[in-house]
Amino acid sequence: MGSQNTELQGPDLEKGIELSELGEGKPLLAHARGEALVVVRRGNDVFVTGATCTHYGGPLAEGLVVDGTIRCPWHHACFSLETGEAIGGPALSPLPCYSIVRRGTHLSVGEKREPPVRSLEAGSLPKSVVVLGAGAAGAAAVEALRREGYRAPIVFVGDEAPGPVDRPNLSKDYLAGTAPEEWIPLRTPDFYKELDVELVLGDPAERINPSAQRIVLKSGRLIDFGALLIATGASPRKLDVRGSELPHVHVLRTLADSRAIIASVTGKRRAVVIGSSFIGLEVAASLRHREIEVDVVAPEAIPLARIVGEDLGRFVKSLHEEHGVRFHMGRKPAKITPSAVTLDDGTELDAEVVVTGVGVTPRTELAEAAGLGVDNGIVVDAEFRTSAAGVFAAGDVARYPDPISGKPVRIEHWALAERQGQAAARSILGKGKPFKDAPFFWSQHYEVTLSYVGHAALWDRIETRGSLAKRDFAAAYVKDDRIVAVVTVGRDRLSLEAEAAFERNDGAALARIFVEA
Repeated sequence: MGSQNTELQGPDLEKGIELSELGEGKPLLAHARGEALVVVRRGNDVFVTGATCTHYGGPLAEGLVVDGTIRCPWHHACFSLETGEAIGGPALSPLPCYSIVRRGTHLSVGEKREPPVRSLEAGSLPKSVVVLGAGAAGAAAVEALRREGYRAPIVFVGDEAPGPVDRPNLSKDYLAGTAPEEWIPLRTPDFYKELDVELVLGDPAERINPSAQRIVLKSGRLIDFGALLIATGASPRKLDVRGSELPHVHVLRTLADSRAIIASVTGKRRAVVIGSSFIGLEVAASLRHREIEVDVVAPEAIPLARIVGEDLGRFVKSLHEEHGVRFHMGRKPAKITPSAVTLDDGTELDAEVVVTGVGVTPRTELAEAAGLGVDNGIVVDAEFRTSAAGVFAAGDVARYPDPISGKPVRIEHWALAERQGQAAARSILGKGKPFKDAPFFWSQHYEVTLSYVGHAALWDRIETRGSLAKRDFAAAYVKDDRIVAVVTVGRDRLSLEAEAAFERNDGAALARIFVEA
């Protein structure tokens, strides 16, 4: 995590530019008053916003304009050109936005514009909203409700302090020791006070009564709701191996988990990571950055092959091997002791610390007990409504209709969870539309980042462009002669263009984009 130190480049918008200098839909990097800006022309309209993404500081001048939005090339955050609002995760904070002064065809920057203040007709709105789960979906939903003009009470219930955190960073820079902890909370308690949202931490929900529109917290507190959003996420699966309950064996899901791993490896030399999932391999990379010797154990032959294919899986494995990680593929742990992990072939690996990453399970217990439809997640429609009136679900816990295949899917991606939370908020307010956003995630392995857009549970073939060795690569996953997912390394523009084509459900454009790549 970090910020993009954009040097002041391009034209000075205080002096101004000619309209002819702006290409249709092409961001132009400029500056004014010591701040980097981007200028975008759409027909006769011209927009000026800040040039730096409010998520991790990506350069928006290298992004993509889609309809009335600009998308960040790094992690696909989506901002309104007109207002600067962050309308698509993973960004939550708006961009600064400026008016334009026109004198004929000459354009210059005007005054900074404040985000719009919206109001809603109270009659058709829920009397209050309760959000269960202070993760990506819940945090994004709470802010979207207020941004859309909802002013009635909101109660935001999370399991533990500090509330919403930047979960992707827990296995990446924070665990590696290159991001300070003050970067990790998404928002502060004071932020929610200013938003007039009651943040409840350490007192999780124990029961939901949909017909009475009431939840019961662990403390016994009763909270009535007009609408309820369940965004309880998922829990790490526990390893069913003798010794897995020992104190030096960890999972990674929460800030407390990441802190515990950091404390556990401090002063140690050897760690074993069980599982070659993305999170397991990110943990391995982070521990190598701390100069911990790492062994990775996994039952499959090639890491990530089920998700990205064998060639890309081998590439990621080779990256880790170049950085000193030792792999034990095709193996399972048989026993864990305070100092070692014994594999099913009898191999004994020294292990002062063990981290397991063997998948997650959606937290559906509350929904099941309340009689909601559950099938590998809480079943929702395209606007995130559950089987109970006034009850919605979003994020890792929700099983929703895939807009491409039409089949129900449950996808565990951070940015997607935020976007689902934002979409569910609009649905709660009666402003919902069928969810069309394409799933997107990124995974960081040393100096290489993989960007994945779409969803390919299965594929018939993989088409590729470029070179993995040169870190300039794209792969298209094809099912029934249609591209269903795209993975890129070093091709951010292609990833953004693929996302836009997925959103339009435009298979022909997607194929053309890839052919021309």
